[in-house]
Amino acid sequence: MKAERIGVDIPVYDLSLIRDLWEGRVKKHKQRQKKEEERISQSALARVNQQWQYRIACRKLKSAEVAALQCYLERSALREIHLLPTDNKDNDADNKKFIFELNGKKWMKLPEELQYMTYLKEWHIHGTRIPEIPTYIEAFVDLQVLDVPKNGLTRLPTEIGKLINLKELNVNYNKLLSIPPELGECEHLERLEMTANRNLAELPFEVRQDDQTPFEMFLCMKSFTNHTFLSVLFVFQLSNLKKLTHLDVAENQFASIPVCVLRMESLKCLDISNNRLKDLPEDIDRLESLEMLFLHKNNVRYVPMTVTNLIHLRMLVISADELYSIPSQLVDNPNIKLIRLYDNPINTDNEDMNEIDAEAQDERDKEFMKTYIETLQDRDTQPSYTTKVSLSCLL
Repeated sequence: MKAERIGVDIPVYDLSLIRDLWEGRVKKHKQRQKKEEERISQSALARVNQQWQYRIACRKLKSAEVAALQCYLERSALREIHLLPTDNKDNDADNKKFIFELNGKKWMKLPEELQYMTYLKEWHIHGTRIPEIPTYIEAFVDLQVLDVPKNGLTRLPTEIGKLINLKELNVNYNKLLSIPPELGECEHLERLEMTANRNLAELPFEVRQDDQTPFEMFLCMKSFTNHTFLSVLFVFQLSNLKKLTHLDVAENQFASIPVCVLRMESLKCLDISNNRLKDLPEDIDRLESLEMLFLHKNNVRYVPMTVTNLIHLRMLVISADELYSIPSQLVDNPNIKLIRLYDNPINTDNEDMNEIDAEAQDERDKEFMKTYIETLQDRDTQPSYTTKVSLSCLL
């Protein structure tokens, strides 16, 4: 008997077809996945979920961390007033700065939401019509920079003394008549600018009969405009600002260097130009750290010999039209850049000049001096005199 042949049928397929099939499926899957990612990125649900996750996490965080997270959650609703967190280069959350910015004449008052943002470290309010700084600023104990020029401010609140961490204060081009003595409580203040407040003529001081010489008491009484009997002990004074290194009181009405300024032992730069100075105090050498002194656009005629005791002095700018006496040590010292301005009008009052034009001119003059002085920084020698020339073009 012939044996039957037993076989197994093996199907044979083209592998390239299988590969194309799966590659097509993978391609479609990636396309769907990409569309889903785009949808999620454009959806607000993810951001809402993230915000709620942060709110839940706040229950386990410290107050400083909660403040930082609160700023993150609120910033999207406050873009109009430019509340922007500044990222620290070292990614250190404890050192991040939060900045509040406000610009433009349309602002007549500060946003109501601002009083709740006590985590802020910087205020920058420029060119508004806000008449005063609110008293609730005392709650901003972490504030380090208060930059409020050109706002028409007529006063500073006494609560400003509560800003114990304040390092920079700029109240240039306002209408301040006085400075609150409570500012002396801001002992960490390093930079103070009060340019062009026009009618500002004195700074707060105190009289301590137990630690002042009769001469010092006489100076205090002389600078006290009301000439009343000084028997009251003032607790605050700006001389408490022991860390202040830069003071700018240019374009005001100071008739002399305030007594409290002479006690700012860390002061390196003093700009008291364009005031009503006629002489300098004999004890100006108390400013032992002074490096730059700007006295131009004043009626100073005499520079006392004690100025030569300022061993760190590197630049002195003074109007020389009426200057008749200056120590030869200042002129001959190669380490001091002595700039004497000639043809420099001191009396700039003009009844026909618009106040805005005068302010703009003062800004240009200040910018000119700043640029000019910067060009002298790297010079080995300084010019023996400087003539300021004003040019005008008619286009």
